[in-house]
Amino acid sequence: MRSGMRYVVTGLCIALAALLSSVLFSCKKGPGQNRREVVLYCSVDQTIAEPIIAEFERQTGIKVLARFDTEASKTVGLVQRIRAESSSPIADVFWSGEIFHTIRLGREGLLAPYSSDATKNWPGRFADAKGKWYGFALRARVIGYHTERVSDDDAPRRLEDVLEAKWKGRLVMATPEFGTTGGDVASWFAHYGLDRAEEILRALKANKVRLVAGNSTAVRMVATGQADVCFTDTDDVYAAVANGWPVAMNYLDQGGEGALAIPNTAAVIKGARHPEEAKELMVFLLSEQLEEMLVRSDSHNCPIHSSLADQFKKYAIPRPLDLDYERIAEQLPIAIETAREILR
Repeated sequence: MRSGMRYVVTGLCIALAALLSSVLFSCKKGPGQNRREVVLYCSVDQTIAEPIIAEFERQTGIKVLARFDTEASKTVGLVQRIRAESSSPIADVFWSGEIFHTIRLGREGLLAPYSSDATKNWPGRFADAKGKWYGFALRARVIGYHTERVSDDDAPRRLEDVLEAKWKGRLVMATPEFGTTGGDVASWFAHYGLDRAEEILRALKANKVRLVAGNSTAVRMVATGQADVCFTDTDDVYAAVANGWPVAMNYLDQGGEGALAIPNTAAVIKGARHPEEAKELMVFLLSEQLEEMLVRSDSHNCPIHSSLADQFKKYAIPRPLDLDYERIAEQLPIAIETAREILR
């Protein structure tokens, strides 16, 4: 009963936020009513996204009204808002730092088909069959570790390694309800099957894994010696290294078959109020220029454009897990619910 009330209250809060947001957007134009603008919902880290948005504005003269997510509700907050606003959309474009919730929004009929000359030869693995979303600029799931407390030789390299008793009480991970951790756990269900995925979660529970608000928090706890290893993403470790923190990483290999690579995604919201501006923003988001900005940023996303991939080989993901993103997205609800039940 208590859990049900929590979801009701959460739903009411999201609906209220959507209504307030709608009022604010409708009142915002004022004297410059004729200016071109586009509303962007963005779950990419604000510090990474803002210079890119500014460059788009400079090139096109289109004002971007951007809404970002918090670290604690990464991606999910904006996804819920898109759902709540579906009868009268506020967002024109959704730029997500992951793919699984984007796929689910497309299946729910909340995304509009989009195509351009650039998308005609887009890699099928990173494109919806009906053009409802496109993937680009990859990150990967990794195991971060404290370089002074864990030797390179001893650092875990596979998901199975972290289940060993010697890591008991030494591991942290972001809560699976939000961000890329949910997709990562869902990939265990798609890759290993339901029974084995549940075994993995129970083994993590037995090893006293600690849940924290987000991937960056998990890395910070390792860097400050509050934990020795963590599950996180490449960009969070790159940022830690840039800060001079004693953190390194191994790709989170699943059973010797590779690590989960997670693309950014871009999609047009169905019923977008600024369709022409949305198309121009999509052209920019799917461009080589944007991928180059991301790979050169502190995030160091691995580009999918071949010319850039050859140029920035040091950020390549050595062995991406060969697993269909649609299958992972299908497993997302049961994975999150099961993880919540076992790990809490």
